[in-house]
Amino acid sequence: MCEHHHEHHHHEHCGHNHNHEHNGECCSNTLRPKKIAAAVVILALAFIPLLPEILKIGLFLAAYLIAGGDVLLTALKNIKKGDFFDENFLMGVATLGAFAIGEYPEAVMVMVLYQIGEYYQHKAVEKSRRSVTELMDIRPDYANIEEGGGLVRKSPEEIKTGDIIVVCAGEKIPLDGVVVEGEASVDTSALTGESVPRNIKEGGNAVSGCINTNGLLKIRVTKEFGESTVSKILELVENASAKKAKAENFITKFAKYYTPAVVLGAVLLAVLPPLVTGADFAIWIKRALTFLVISCPCALVISVPLGFFAGIGGASRNGILVKGSCYLEALSKPDTIVFDKTGTLTKGVFSVTSISPEAGVSEEELLKAAAMAENYSSHPIAQSLKKAYGKTINSEDVKDVTEIAGSGVRANVEGNEILAGNSKLMEKFSIDYKKAPGDGTVVYAAKNGKYLGYIVISDVIKEDSGKTIETLKKLQVKTVMLTGDNFEAAEKTAAALGLDEFYAHLLPEDKVAKLEEIISSKQKNKSVIFAGDGINDAPVLTRADAGIAMGGLGSDAAIEAADIVIMNDSPSKIILAVKIARKTMSIVKQNIVLALTIKALFLLLGTVGLMSMWGAVFADAGVTLIAVLNSLRALRIH
Repeated sequence: MCEHHHEHHHHEHCGHNHNHEHNGECCSNTLRPKKIAAAVVILALAFIPLLPEILKIGLFLAAYLIAGGDVLLTALKNIKKGDFFDENFLMGVATLGAFAIGEYPEAVMVMVLYQIGEYYQHKAVEKSRRSVTELMDIRPDYANIEEGGGLVRKSPEEIKTGDIIVVCAGEKIPLDGVVVEGEASVDTSALTGESVPRNIKEGGNAVSGCINTNGLLKIRVTKEFGESTVSKILELVENASAKKAKAENFITKFAKYYTPAVVLGAVLLAVLPPLVTGADFAIWIKRALTFLVISCPCALVISVPLGFFAGIGGASRNGILVKGSCYLEALSKPDTIVFDKTGTLTKGVFSVTSISPEAGVSEEELLKAAAMAENYSSHPIAQSLKKAYGKTINSEDVKDVTEIAGSGVRANVEGNEILAGNSKLMEKFSIDYKKAPGDGTVVYAAKNGKYLGYIVISDVIKEDSGKTIETLKKLQVKTVMLTGDNFEAAEKTAAALGLDEFYAHLLPEDKVAKLEEIISSKQKNKSVIFAGDGINDAPVLTRADAGIAMGGLGSDAAIEAADIVIMNDSPSKIILAVKIARKTMSIVKQNIVLALTIKALFLLLGTVGLMSMWGAVFADAGVTLIAVLNSLRALRIH
């Protein structure tokens, strides 16, 4: 069935339109080598002996305009916009000045060398963009719909919720939905960075962006394309550049003051020494023009944003989505990492470990009351109660359910008022209950005001939680756990993992207050990071310097609320995120120091006449290229 399908509305635009904004650049970059070759040939002709001077100047001018025409045009366009001081302006002024003082070959060669440098820079930038686009190559091209006995390919944007789509072996799942027929092993590596495939079957959730490696799946679509996981992730990566780190903002501010200062410096360099010492104006004008060429801040302007872009790309390749370079910066210098307990450090897979009914109450009656009261809740504790009860609950028997935040539920079950929750709930309704000993999560139950007993539910610590805490301690990061669970259960988890501090019995607002306390006592210039599973954690995720949501695969709440989303639920990915952030920040700092140091040195050499204009361009293009290649190292982090 999957072999025979015909095309229908297979829109071109649903491929990789997320990279279109760079097409203008790459088109001009394909023409660049031809322009450079033409300019060099014409420049060579100008050196033929016995040519009349006027023809020589004409050839120099033609070569100059071929090599530098677009630079001059861009400079003029920017001047119209009120943006005077960019690299195009500096190059234009310097080369036109060289032309004016009769340095024709130099003016042409400056433009030729500049274009060569730009060509290689664009190639490097394109390569990095391509790498990021490839690793985020999760955008589906089409969705199959059954029509007229065969499969029809449609654009994912055309599919509505409730439609049934067919995903064949080897195809990407184009939209989020629920499997209604079939079973398959799906590759989630593009989203999670994990190579282990997941098995999904009837009733299971299918997440867009994953690849069906075998079998045939029929999926009922639950979200339109714009709302699907894959759309949200692509949107995040594309918009990551909007939230800038201090280092990026520094470059923007730096360029604003640096360029006018350089132009003023060049004017003073051209005018002051001849006026003061009576030296030849021509020498100092030439030095001033060389000074302008050297001063182009290309290396900084290109490499710093590219460094962050590559870092964000390297992280997404590992299943870690970072929403902006400012969060990479926060991740690189953690003072404290605060963890939620359930679903973050522990599996959130609860199981009933003991049932303790009161005299005259059977275990069955206690478990039934608690499970039925929790029938409508999707919380892991409720799920484990229903699983232990093991019988089908008729939802019509459960009415008037009231959730009491941080305490439990009150419900009308088969005509009886049932309370199920923690000790706070029992106290709130003045139930005469017996406090349960030991650890684990305790669910107390009461029926019509009479105490029935308690059920202990225990959670399991994730395999890599211990290793994560241990590594963070080695990195001298303080670890804190916040949980709504009882003190005993929290203490047991904290002791098993070796956490520095823990706080239990917290309501969502208490977590925010605790986080405020931790933030107020952190070291200056360091950050407090919160890691949770995204459920009920939105306020804390938002308040932290960087909020990490774990297990974001298919979780809208996590993707919306967090600054960093880890697509699987391994705490050890937090270590990887910190390492990627540290490496990216060190690369960015190296680029800033490299560019500024070399610029300062060459500006000094140009001022005293020890640097020619040709050398200046080589220096500029060379430094930029080194910085760009250095930035690309941030892509390769494992």
